[in-house]
Amino acid sequence: MTDAVLDARPLGFVWETSDPFLFCVHHDDAYPAGDDRLAPAASLAGRDIGQDFAGKDGWRMYHGDVVPGFPQHPHRGFETVTLARRGFIDHSDSLGATARFGRGDAQWMTAGRGIVHCEMFPLLDRDGPNPLELFQIWLNLPRVDKLVEPHFAMLWSHRIPTHVATDDAGRATEVTIVAGQLGDDRAPPPPPKSWAARPDTDVAIWTIRMAPGARWTLPAAARGTNRSLFFFAGRGLQVGARAVPPRTGLRLRPDVEVALTAGDEPCELLLLQGKPIGEPVVQHGPFVMNTPREIQQAFLDYRRTEFGGWPWPSHGPVHARDAGRFARHADGTVERADDDAAAQASGAA
Repeated sequence: MTDAVLDARPLGFVWETSDPFLFCVHHDDAYPAGDDRLAPAASLAGRDIGQDFAGKDGWRMYHGDVVPGFPQHPHRGFETVTLARRGFIDHSDSLGATARFGRGDAQWMTAGRGIVHCEMFPLLDRDGPNPLELFQIWLNLPRVDKLVEPHFAMLWSHRIPTHVATDDAGRATEVTIVAGQLGDDRAPPPPPKSWAARPDTDVAIWTIRMAPGARWTLPAAARGTNRSLFFFAGRGLQVGARAVPPRTGLRLRPDVEVALTAGDEPCELLLLQGKPIGEPVVQHGPFVMNTPREIQQAFLDYRRTEFGGWPWPSHGPVHARDAGRFARHADGTVERADDDAAAQASGAA
């Protein structure tokens, strides 16, 4: 039998990915109760405020100085896909758009020609705890779409399908499909200029949860696709005939089926795949372009225009505690997750 694993490496803080993806980060923080500012109701002494990545007491402020998170910062030339597995994320941007999402929602943002945004982690529970877990995935844009208009789409959790398969012993594997298709289950559409929006790019973003001892076969992808599997939670996993230790990233052959067997506790994995863009990648901080000259131009444009300026009264604004899950787009359109879920349920009745 052909070994489906092309390469294996331990997972660090930033996970190495393959074209068309740029990288992935898994944030997992055990935040305490929140105070009246939605900030940690705990001392911040001993933390490097503004650059707090050490994980003291099991959580990080990141670049936040009051509320944890990432205050205003620019992007150009790629997309961010943010999967909010636990906790909440407050978004604000230079176009005047805002959002709060969490509990399995995803936000897919095309930075395009340039946007400034913030991602803050409000601690809504006064009595605590406030666990936060998310993936942020950077997906590249091809040269022709590097400077498209910025855009974001909200993928509310009730619209993200979960494919459930059981093995002969009745043990379940659940695959949550943020991008791509598995069987008859298809993800919501990504933004219109995304590499994933093209019909022939074979992009998939799946999270996979396997019950203890569960067996499941990952179907083959298209030839020429880059395929990575990240084993980030659990004690043991078998990929084909290979035993894989916890916190391992695998690069897989795309055009063969891959047999997966969980160990003696639940296993969780992230799958990223897609046909490569195949263009030069030059990255400097928050900008990803094709040439050094384009990076220089991005900095010049940002200094000149601030990509529309920052319309909010602070660098890291958060929304009201009772704001709920919502998105207000730059054109004034408002989505509310609960209303959308109720409308979907009514339509299905």
